Amino acid sequence: MQGGNLLSRQFKETAKQWQQNVPYYPTVSILIPAHNEEMVIEDTLEAMSNLTYPTEQLQVLVINDNSNDRTGEICEAYGKRFPFIEVIHTKPPNGGKGKSAALNNGLAHTTGEIICVYDADNTPEPDAIYWLVLGLVNDPKAGAVVGKFRVLNANKNFLTRLINIETLTFQWLAQAGRWFWFKLATIPGTNFAVRKSILEELNGWDEGALSEDTELSFRIYDLGYHIRFFPNAITWEQEPETLKVWWRQRTRWARGNLYVIFKFFFHFFKLKHKRVGLDLIYFMFTYVFFFGGVILSHSLFLASLIFDVQLSVGFVSYLLLISGFLLFIIEELLALSFEKDQLTKKNVLTVILMYFTYSQMWLFLVVYAAFIEVKRVLLKQEVTWYKTKRFSQKDAKNKKTA
Repeated sequence: MQGGNLLSRQFKETAKQWQQNVPYYPTVSILIPAHNEEMVIEDTLEAMSNLTYPTEQLQVLVINDNSNDRTGEICEAYGKRFPFIEVIHTKPPNGGKGKSAALNNGLAHTTGEIICVYDADNTPEPDAIYWLVLGLVNDPKAGAVVGKFRVLNANKNFLTRLINIETLTFQWLAQAGRWFWFKLATIPGTNFAVRKSILEELNGWDEGALSEDTELSFRIYDLGYHIRFFPNAITWEQEPETLKVWWRQRTRWARGNLYVIFKFFFHFFKLKHKRVGLDLIYFMFTYVFFFGGVILSHSLFLASLIFDVQLSVGFVSYLLLISGFLLFIIEELLALSFEKDQLTKKNVLTVILMYFTYSQMWLFLVVYAAFIEVKRVLLKQEVTWYKTKRFSQKDAKNKKTA
């Protein structure tokens, strides 16, 4: 978090330096995979039409992936209005196989030197592409540049407020902090730019990965590039508004990250650039050692309520428990302090409740995801993609907080 704090104080100066060095504007292709997205795709394409990047250098490619609603119709209407917006319609057997397959289908039709990706529920700010591209132009060692995403429907209910705090903390701690200290950041599912030459060298996205973004990150590291986090590039996205949708989305994320961990763990010695091991350790500590340790601790506590397990809690244990809680609170509040109008009394109370509710839900989710993923591997089941359910954005548009 201290790394995130230091980056938050420096990145605006970096932006000024970059703006003084814009030798040319490379051609850019934006990929938007869309499966049954009629509820949100119009707002996304409207945001694309308002981008400040030179339109003669821009190609917006929507992959209407086997939709059976009005997604294709809406996209075609925007394609007629804006020459730089194109639509690809996919059907089985090539279509309807998930996000990675849709992105690979789109990649084959791109004309840009740089590829950007946005989810169909995203509304990037007008200068988002400009900043992503500027990062690649000014940093030849960057294989990809990732921006910041904000929660469009943060004020919808208690769950979306929790998710809003979670996303801000993730970006300022895991993304900004890792970038500041180790020059590492993970490609998110949206709002990032990557050199097309790299995607071609890597043969695109892994269609067996549920977390295609994390998996791609590791392969880019292995080519010797770094992935840069730059918070000037901002997009707004919709988050789950019900527990059922949240559970299914996050389960897919957890399963996908577990897939990536073991894919690269068992092939670690074959990797060309061992520096990728730093991020592998980060993911292993997050999903294996940390969650495993907490689950073991919880299990011992519950067992002690029923059986005499011959354990006593000493002064040091109480001290560690209190310290862990305070560290959690401090890190969350620090992340909120980096964003305008986020360090509010309501959010402070939400953070305290978050420790005892939302954070504990993640424990059950990771155990469930691990069980499902192990079963899939043992039974050699095919990977099934779950598309996150969308909600109407009419109420959310007026609730964005900068």
